[in-house]
Amino acid sequence: MKRFSAQYIITNSGPPLKRAMITTEDDGTILSIEDTGGDLEEKHSVEFYNGIIIPGFVNCHCHLELSHMKGSIAQGSCLGGFVKQVRNTRDNNSESIIASACSADNEMYSEGIVLCADICNTSLSFNIKKESRICYINLLEVFGIDAEKASRRMDEIIKVAETAEDMNLPFSIVPHSVYSMSLSLLRLLREKSDNNKVTSIHFMETYGEKAFLENHSGPFMTSYKLSGLITSGLETVKSHVDAVLNEITLSGNLILVHNTFADRETIKKIKERKNLFWCLCPNSNIYIENEMPPLDLLIEEDCEIVIGTDSLASNNKLSILEELKTLQLNFPAESIEELVRWATINGAKALGEEGRFGKIESGKKPGLLLLQNVDLNNMKLLPGSFVTRLI
Repeated sequence: MKRFSAQYIITNSGPPLKRAMITTEDDGTILSIEDTGGDLEEKHSVEFYNGIIIPGFVNCHCHLELSHMKGSIAQGSCLGGFVKQVRNTRDNNSESIIASACSADNEMYSEGIVLCADICNTSLSFNIKKESRICYINLLEVFGIDAEKASRRMDEIIKVAETAEDMNLPFSIVPHSVYSMSLSLLRLLREKSDNNKVTSIHFMETYGEKAFLENHSGPFMTSYKLSGLITSGLETVKSHVDAVLNEITLSGNLILVHNTFADRETIKKIKERKNLFWCLCPNSNIYIENEMPPLDLLIEEDCEIVIGTDSLASNNKLSILEELKTLQLNFPAESIEELVRWATINGAKALGEEGRFGKIESGKKPGLLLLQNVDLNNMKLLPGSFVTRLI
């Protein structure tokens, strides 16, 4: 049995508690939270910290398989250039991919991540996840703009799904993005995802997506022509709204990832889709497009916000706290309490795991983190804020 206290505790079950006391089993299961009203009496074996105790972080978007590409992609190349560089430099050396993914898994654990939705194009990371201290939801990603190859693409990802099932790993088959999927492939996928608990899709990540969908023009069309990826007639969804409301499974939760160029009209229309979550990966957006997601707009439209790190191909570190610090810097009105909510309980809800993670509550095992070097008077993160795992 262990007891913890700090200047504040954010439980996500109410307002922050001042100098409250958490009692846990040795394995991290929460036994009780005692609200002391700020008057903590000295008790034997209570560990007191000058900071804020919060639940473990939830990473709603990651690509472990790209960890070996850290530092190999030029910053500021915009999404078209980024995708081209990934395509040209992606390593086929499985040993290198696995070693880098293992290192990234350990990095995320040390950064306080307890639950992660990870994009998979292969099964190379499965053994790592089987042994990891992090709970993973595997999102098996399919893509392909050539309609003639749609059946082949589905067959390839179904083989990956069969491996996940054999290893008893939780998974869903999901689309990559609206600009990388033929209509035929989207519809084949919809048939295979009727029972998805979680679906995600890269969404409105760059300005060129709209032009491509509306009239097959812009940088994506140029890139596809140059790469020879289109060998027959081109068929795509008409719009992002059409994709979400008509072509992507309505089963379970849907996580829209990035949203860097989301506009109010699109947001309003697709909110007809229930169980919708908006994942922000601000450091990746800066790395690729040098843009920030429209956080103020998402808040005004009452969107459910969650946080992701994306991959080490487009980020320097797999740290949810670093994402939150970037949001705090660019949107200073947001409080630590709100930022933590997005990165913990909202993420747990998006992944359907709120029964175990996201709240400091009796019976749950959410992990406990200590936020230090923060502005406790104004409840804001600082550039030098850091996190330590307590459990």
